[in-house]
Amino acid sequence: MPIFDRFRTRVAPVALLALLALGAAGCRNAPATSDVATAGAPTASQPVSVPRVKLTPGVVAANPIAVEAGLEVLRAGGGAADAAVAVQAALGLVEPQSSGLGGGAFLLYYDAQTGAITAFDGRETAPAGATPDMFLDDKGTPLSYPDAVTSGRSTGVPGAIAMLGLVHSKQGRLPWQSLFDAPIRASEQGFVVPQRLGRFANSTFTQATLPDARALFTKPDGKIVQAGDTLRNPAYADTLRTIATRGSRALLEGPLAQQIVARTKLEPRPGTLTLQDMAAYRPAEVQPLCRPFRVYVVCVPPPPASGVGLLQVLGLLERTDIASRGPADPQAWLLFAEASRLMYADRDRYVADPRFVAVPVEGLLDQGYLDNRAQLIGKRAAATAPEAGTPPGAVMTLAGIDATDEVPGTSHFVIVDDQGDVISMTTSVESLFGSGRAVGGFFLNNQLTDFSFTAVDAAGRPVANAVAGGKRPRSSMSPAIVLRKSDGAFVAALGSPGGSAILAYNAKALIGLLAWDLPLQDAINLPNVIARGADFYGEMPRISAELAAQLAEKGVALKSGRGEESGLHGVAVRGNPPAFETGADPRREGVWRPQF
Repeated sequence: MPIFDRFRTRVAPVALLALLALGAAGCRNAPATSDVATAGAPTASQPVSVPRVKLTPGVVAANPIAVEAGLEVLRAGGGAADAAVAVQAALGLVEPQSSGLGGGAFLLYYDAQTGAITAFDGRETAPAGATPDMFLDDKGTPLSYPDAVTSGRSTGVPGAIAMLGLVHSKQGRLPWQSLFDAPIRASEQGFVVPQRLGRFANSTFTQATLPDARALFTKPDGKIVQAGDTLRNPAYADTLRTIATRGSRALLEGPLAQQIVARTKLEPRPGTLTLQDMAAYRPAEVQPLCRPFRVYVVCVPPPPASGVGLLQVLGLLERTDIASRGPADPQAWLLFAEASRLMYADRDRYVADPRFVAVPVEGLLDQGYLDNRAQLIGKRAAATAPEAGTPPGAVMTLAGIDATDEVPGTSHFVIVDDQGDVISMTTSVESLFGSGRAVGGFFLNNQLTDFSFTAVDAAGRPVANAVAGGKRPRSSMSPAIVLRKSDGAFVAALGSPGGSAILAYNAKALIGLLAWDLPLQDAINLPNVIARGADFYGEMPRISAELAAQLAEKGVALKSGRGEESGLHGVAVRGNPPAFETGADPRREGVWRPQF
């Protein structure tokens, strides 16, 4: 029995419970090209009684200013969909190194009345003129990352605001134009520069040194703003007013679209983005992927997001004894590392835009396939990097190895409203300050560098995540919502930034919460371990010398972490009687604040 209503593209709770009761494998994946025009079709056949757990309305996000922007909307009578618009608009002002109006996002929406989960895809799209060789130089050699990321070719059609417009059209309570008041005020009156923004604005990171960033972050005295200074961005306020007045497609049509296209046409390495590409963009309402894990059901967005990888690593670990261990046990971290390596090997080979290539989602999560892959996990780390498997349904003509390594950036937030509806959203401009090119007070994304720079691997095999016109690049973003398997009750919503490490960060938190029964904040605080290919990275300040030595004896020689730290944020319901918990990653500046 399929658990999704195929027209509504959301989890139908009565079918979900029936399917899980029969012991089936979980949710079925539909093509990610679901036409949002059909979203109003009738849904599940029978009313469903979903247990209502008491959730505290509020917001957890990467910056207090963004949290307050969302709370202002909630206090005005808005719901989660309304507050998400305000949070994203504020993050683009105070955390422009991570996300913004010029980027993309994936979002899960939990409807407390029906128990349904809906997924939304706001991933950027390559222009029609994009070609598989656009990140190669004249000699056919892949461009260096700094060269590629700062080029006009790196920017795809931005989707985050258009996606939020779609969510608002279905779930919003307040008028669209009322959702931007707080970030407009902060843009005009100024805001205190956070530590992270001050650090990155003064860094030698390539994008931070470019003219557009210098113009945004230079004070009247000619010096770059420091943490604690007051920064104003009147151009951003004007942009927000335009979006508030013209609607969620204001970035895709009209003067702002013209500015975006013009900025990508300039040297170095002009892109092919056109106004036609911008106008053709549509966000998608898609079926979430859901699978059982222990006594829970974990739901994530489908490809081109990498939620399938998160579900796969949980499926592999469920076939081990990790739940009987704990965070002080070196064997637990060995299991985590080896499952991660297997997952990344598969993810890197097979996950891409399903509108262009056949992604074997069902095969990657097939019970027999997971059984076989789990048998590769031993008592010591494998001496060589694991290779991708051959899941059922895999098209082996698209078996090229993709070496793309997304640079850590991005942001994640969770919103709970007074009706118990929950949004879990991961949003990004990809690298720090995106491409480093800005218009209207905001940075353009460099998400197209998430494609493979080469269309074939060293063996000449086609790569699934190769560049193509109109294609969406693979993303590691994987916001998650967890339900109780027995009755569909809400359990948790969480997610993290971190480039390709997002999957390891999210998996760590879910293992801590769902397998080790830790409080959510403790699960977030667990050390980060990222195992991919031949590399083992660990957050050494949080890992004891004894544990590191024990892991080394098992073949897991941890090196100091790389890139940005995680930014896990979430909410959860634990215990009996159930108690509401929140978590904000201490590695960043995130906070949780309640509505009341």
